[in-house]
Amino acid sequence: MKKYSLLTLLGWLVLCGQFAKAQTPNKSSFSGIYPHLAMYNKEGECGTGAVVPWAGKLWVITYGPHLPFGSSDKLYEVSADLKQTVFPGSIGGTPANRMIHSESKQLFIGPYAIDDKSKVRVIPYKAMPGRHTGNARHLTDPTKKILYGTMEEGFYEVDVATLKPTMLYEDGNIDRAKAADKSTYQFKGLLPGTHGKGFYSGQGVAVYSNNGEPGKRAEIDFDIESGVLAEWDGKDWKVVRRNQFVEVTGPGGIYGNKNPETDPIWATGWDHKSVLLGVRDNNKWTFYRLPKASHSYDGAHGWNTEWPRIRDVGTAAKSDYLMTMHGMFWQFPGKFTSKNSAGIRPRSSYLKVIGDYTRWNDQLVFGCDDSAQREFLNKRKAKGVIEGPGQSNSNLWFTSLNLPDQLGPNTAEGSVWLKESVNAGDVSDPMLFAGWPHRSVWIQNNGDTEVSFALEADRQGNGSWSALKSVSIKPKSSQRIDFTNAEKGEWVRIKSGKATNVSAHFYYSTDDKRTTSPDAIFNGLTQATTGKSTAGLIYGLGDDRRALALAARDYEGGKAREVGYYELDADMKLVRKEDQKTLDFVKTKFAIPQKVVTVDASSVLVVDDKGRRWRLPLGNEAFTGLTDQAALRICREVATERDLFNCHGTFYELPAENADGYAKIRPVSSHNFRINDYASYRGLLVMTGLDADKAAANKHIIVSNDKKAAVWAGAIDDLWKLGKPTGHGGPWKNAKVNANEASDPYLIGFYDKKKMTLSHNATSAVTFTLEADPVGNGPWMEYKTFTVEPGKSLDFEFPAAFAARWIRFKTDKSCEATTELVYR
Repeated sequence: MKKYSLLTLLGWLVLCGQFAKAQTPNKSSFSGIYPHLAMYNKEGECGTGAVVPWAGKLWVITYGPHLPFGSSDKLYEVSADLKQTVFPGSIGGTPANRMIHSESKQLFIGPYAIDDKSKVRVIPYKAMPGRHTGNARHLTDPTKKILYGTMEEGFYEVDVATLKPTMLYEDGNIDRAKAADKSTYQFKGLLPGTHGKGFYSGQGVAVYSNNGEPGKRAEIDFDIESGVLAEWDGKDWKVVRRNQFVEVTGPGGIYGNKNPETDPIWATGWDHKSVLLGVRDNNKWTFYRLPKASHSYDGAHGWNTEWPRIRDVGTAAKSDYLMTMHGMFWQFPGKFTSKNSAGIRPRSSYLKVIGDYTRWNDQLVFGCDDSAQREFLNKRKAKGVIEGPGQSNSNLWFTSLNLPDQLGPNTAEGSVWLKESVNAGDVSDPMLFAGWPHRSVWIQNNGDTEVSFALEADRQGNGSWSALKSVSIKPKSSQRIDFTNAEKGEWVRIKSGKATNVSAHFYYSTDDKRTTSPDAIFNGLTQATTGKSTAGLIYGLGDDRRALALAARDYEGGKAREVGYYELDADMKLVRKEDQKTLDFVKTKFAIPQKVVTVDASSVLVVDDKGRRWRLPLGNEAFTGLTDQAALRICREVATERDLFNCHGTFYELPAENADGYAKIRPVSSHNFRINDYASYRGLLVMTGLDADKAAANKHIIVSNDKKAAVWAGAIDDLWKLGKPTGHGGPWKNAKVNANEASDPYLIGFYDKKKMTLSHNATSAVTFTLEADPVGNGPWMEYKTFTVEPGKSLDFEFPAAFAARWIRFKTDKSCEATTELVYR
């Protein structure tokens, strides 16, 4: 590969000095989020790129979306008493790199170098352009130099004393017009893929990852080839694996590996099938697969992912590695190698978009990506013509050390093969097998002959495989295989006995310990059956106003009455304002769209932007009228590049359409509240629809100075506390159906107690075939047939181990049929 040298740049600015006056505002918090610590910029996105404790303080950087030459983003210093100070020499950009260089006693974070006395120096983008994505220890001179990698394959070595950079490979943005916030793909040709993420070194190589693919097709199709994991030996680049990769690190974490010649290097990534985990030890790579809790991170362009991490959040005496990947907190073993791969365990699932995190003062601190003004590709008709927030902003989230065990259920699923052609004797990647009480795999043989599939387990995580069980599947057929608690192992893999085309999808679920009763933090929200409600439309203001607009209204007897215009400020004071222009803007631009879903007798029908039909369970019947009256916000982005979908009494996590949208929807919680509107503000989830008589007793509810308006504020992950997902309905209710025609898909995934009743009006027995889609976008696999005698109904309780994402039905006769499911 051709290298480049950077000529000495004269006159480049190195900024040193004192910080601007510290901010000392009201330090109230809501679910661990302090509104006064919110970070704003003037770009299309304001994500948190890095969060690092250093020199007795917490250092934070934010980033804009595509700003290789600088931006309005800042370097922040947070003191132990939560005073936020902005470095006046901040130059912004799109940085997410951080590394502590022990020999020089400096923290490198974004384009800044901070010594152990908190003195900050700056490397100007004129000297080192690019979107800084990672740092790595130098391959040959780690005491005096550090490596920088950018998102567009720019690579530099930097002298840690002088901060002079030397270009190794030119950043892909240099030969473009240097327009700010220009969302372009890079086609440098150095490596496949685009949208760089991770960078780390050890074992004589520097390892780099990217998680996207250039071109318009990647903005639409989530399942195309995308991304890369590559390594550089100081001379040449080598492609390791052609998939979407993100984090690259090792047991040394932010410091670099202590024993670089022998310590492992870890890499996380994914494809459309499942999460990928790679480990490099003994100069070779070994790969594993893990299931996905969420699909909101999918998308072949890579934009939906931000920066998943593996970080040591333990103490100097005892390490404790926490991994974030595809909406799940994972316990990660600090001694993970190809011969010692035991110990990865799911903890709980989450909704926040997390860019970085750390342990600080015996708490966890998560830097998040909360409110993007642009919303990028995340458009859909269910949101109407609603705009994003007026100004991008994000915040830190302070939690207890054990919060990663306390959020959503760790149910997850993923494929090792998905409609793939395999040869006789082919073996799949290993899939994680330990950590869930209920485990199953769906295997579909799409070939023309019967095939035997052998399932093998690595019981100790030492790379030694032994037989677990085998199954023979007829051509064009499928089978669901349950695993008992006695069938143990760290990893499982599948071997095909013949050449065929096959899908193999693992589904792991847990018992949801939540009740159907909401937590006390929601006291004061209006019940769905209550006619009177203090409500309003909300919008995060732009133009550096840094407040939340509320177009307040009261509901009574199904009719709305305008109350006035209010603003919620940084101190969380809700104050009435006289601003007719802003009030009219909010009422017009943020009106709740009508008829974005259809509620019928059987279920909620959603027709997505691709014309696909989906059916969701019903809740309290009061939601039908409220939905038809457009009195409830159905869909809105409240975490960057994914939506909340609040439909008929259930909150769902809804991936962007480019991540397969409704096909991968996930229920979060069910409730009986008439929530009028919801939005993100200063890292908080804010909701309207309050019972004014009950508001005073709840610290999560802010009442206006004139007592006529109110909002609820908390964290998006508080929604898990509303109660477990429940519902009832089905694709058919007294529906006229034709023989062998499939119903619409009906959601069954992530509900843990499921009962079904089948009936019909035919004069002879009717056989119902239940097909399941464990993946979300096909393939459909037959689960079971049920013969229902005339004049009778048939009840069926699904076993605890049954898990799929969607189900549908067929009948062998034309008739009127009802398929009623109850999720308890």
